[in-house]
Amino acid sequence: MRRYFAAILLVSSLRLANADDAAIPSLLSTGRVDEAIAALHLKLNNSPNDAAAHNLLCRAYFSLGQWDRSLSACERAVSLAPQNSQFHLWLGRTYGEKADKAGIFSAAGLARKSRAEFETAVNLDPNSVDARSDLAEFYLEAPGIVGGGRDKAEKQATTLATLDPARAHWVNARIAEKKKDFTVAENEYKAAVEAGHGSASAWMNLGLFYKHREQYDQMVQALGHVRSARVDRPDALVDAAEILIHTQHNIPEAVELLRAYMRLSNQVEQAPAFKVHFLLGTAAEKLGNRQNAAAEYRSALSLAHEFHPAQEALERVNR
Repeated sequence: MRRYFAAILLVSSLRLANADDAAIPSLLSTGRVDEAIAALHLKLNNSPNDAAAHNLLCRAYFSLGQWDRSLSACERAVSLAPQNSQFHLWLGRTYGEKADKAGIFSAAGLARKSRAEFETAVNLDPNSVDARSDLAEFYLEAPGIVGGGRDKAEKQATTLATLDPARAHWVNARIAEKKKDFTVAENEYKAAVEAGHGSASAWMNLGLFYKHREQYDQMVQALGHVRSARVDRPDALVDAAEILIHTQHNIPEAVELLRAYMRLSNQVEQAPAFKVHFLLGTAAEKLGNRQNAAAEYRSALSLAHEFHPAQEALERVNR
């Protein structure tokens, strides 16, 4: 098995040695993360101060959940291009993920670094909806001792209302959930659906709200709109499928959502193909088809051989 994956990486490296700058982001968006990492290392061997390449490497490792490798690449990107808002945003995300997995003593320091990076990203690009959304979510989730606070999240929602009304409703819904005002939260999620003209992401977020409330009939109904909705965020299809699979509700619809995503021409790195194959494998396993599950897990590993969830799942179904 190790020789098989080594051969894949060797072929990828030879083919992508002269890859242009546009080819590597395409590899990430289509989930071919092994090829992307191989190409990026080759690129950085020749151009070690290429900030964009370090950022892409950060994002590749981020997709695999390898936070230390991701962090090293993101920090390098920011050090080389300190005025790039997007690079600070990705560094903030990586600090945040590492903080979630860290022990109590190091988590606080990592959380403060995450907040600082999100705030820098917003300061450098005040019109960045993604940066403001991530910052608002940090303020909601983090305790005051590391800089969290609902009042700060509310200020971000106010600004977002002029940039992206649907996203502003989403932030207001999250604020209401934190206050345990679930009626207001539900209304805000529904307002996001209206403001987003029935977008896939808005329906997915409403379904996720119902999942958290254990209102599974409403969850299934909301997620049932995602496949036919306006695709504002392609990864919403995969997120909706993941919710259905993990709650074991309407798994056949989850499979259709994943297949619909794989037919899209505008796949995104937030939903890499290796994760989609992993979810298809999980769905097949829950439906009792271990042979199909194993095939999907192998497909995931052919794209990302270090994706540990697929490694573990393949070992389980092969026992």
